[in-house]
Amino acid sequence: MYENLPVPYGLVRYGVAPDHPEVKNCIDTFDKVGQHPRFRFVGNTAVGRRGDNGVPLEAVVRNYDQVVFAYGADSDKKLGVDGEQLHGVYSARQFVGWYNGLPECRGLNPDLSGDEAVVIGQGNVALDVARMLLAPIDHLARTDISRDALQVLAASNVRRVRVVGRRGLAQSAFTNKELRELLALPGVGFAPVAASQLDPLALFAKDLPRALKRMVGLVQKGSAAGPDAPRQWSLEHLLSPARVLARPDAAAVGGVEFVVNELRQDSLAADARAAPTDARRVLPADVVFKSVGYDCTPLDDFEYVTGARFRAGDRLVPNAGGRVLRTDGTPAPGCYVAGWVKRGPTGVIASTMMDAFDTAEAVLADGAAAAPADRGGWPAVHAELARGGSLPWRPVSWADWCAIDAAERAAAVDGADRRKLLSVEAMLDVLA
Repeated sequence: MYENLPVPYGLVRYGVAPDHPEVKNCIDTFDKVGQHPRFRFVGNTAVGRRGDNGVPLEAVVRNYDQVVFAYGADSDKKLGVDGEQLHGVYSARQFVGWYNGLPECRGLNPDLSGDEAVVIGQGNVALDVARMLLAPIDHLARTDISRDALQVLAASNVRRVRVVGRRGLAQSAFTNKELRELLALPGVGFAPVAASQLDPLALFAKDLPRALKRMVGLVQKGSAAGPDAPRQWSLEHLLSPARVLARPDAAAVGGVEFVVNELRQDSLAADARAAPTDARRVLPADVVFKSVGYDCTPLDDFEYVTGARFRAGDRLVPNAGGRVLRTDGTPAPGCYVAGWVKRGPTGVIASTMMDAFDTAEAVLADGAAAAPADRGGWPAVHAELARGGSLPWRPVSWADWCAIDAAERAAAVDGADRRKLLSVEAMLDVLA
């Protein structure tokens, strides 16, 4: 997803809310790997993507014994409803990238001039979006949030956020940790969950799975701030978007019309499906965030080079235990997958990490069993592509990244760890 940037860490740097404490732990772990003498970092280089700094996938696969594809999901799923293109409708992925300083999202500048926000989706990213809209500015200022984004959020008029899901509370995809953090925001009230959603869960509380039981307890307890708090948020259930409504006087969002759903199965079941009814409900909205999932896309020439084809429907690489499977069902020699491109864009950092360990075990087992091969690695790839002894772009090494890191840390303000550079040009200027 961020493979063409001069900086490491990927989703941890650009895809996770900056106030999450586990961000630092992940970066510390990556730093230990980066300092290993047998590790090579090549940044500002896009493998399998055509462009000024692109490296053909075939050149990499041919010059390495084993290649792990772990580039994540790089596009958004669409709502597929009328009005989705109105001014004031944003994808959660772009919004998260914007406040985290992702260069491609720098110009997003969401319109937060209205009072009402609707977040469609009830995963962890949806709650991240809600928390960033509602969190006190002095709290955000102590993180490495983009300073441009901090100014926009400081001037935001958003006072109410509705987080909307197509199924019930029991089927929500967010974790209790995310819920707890949002409920703990000072000066932010939580509107009670509808009795139709909460009562059945409370009635059978003793029979619920532990995580769901804790979720019910958190929702029942609510937030310390009451209904008179200056900012409010709520969980809305059993609603599927039908269309985004425009304001009468402008081509900008003014609300969202939803189809009211009902659960046709046990409402306590995690896999219960929602079925539409004839009822409709309109929620006011001055800004809308779509948090309904991501799509993984194949690298250029992926099928030609590996013999594997992305699965239709879920857009994942077919694999067995992390080993890429070709169209005939046999493993593609030396090719592996990890992360979202392997398992889909679901799960928190910890679950994705454990899944990556399984792939790593396959890599180690296959490497130990394989006959030694004389492959050239990055120097051979470099030699193939270099013109006049150098590449037409500037690859970034780990030492280069350390220089960029030092520059960001030196520019830190308000007690934050760093002040991120917001463009590739600014990052490369440090190295000049």
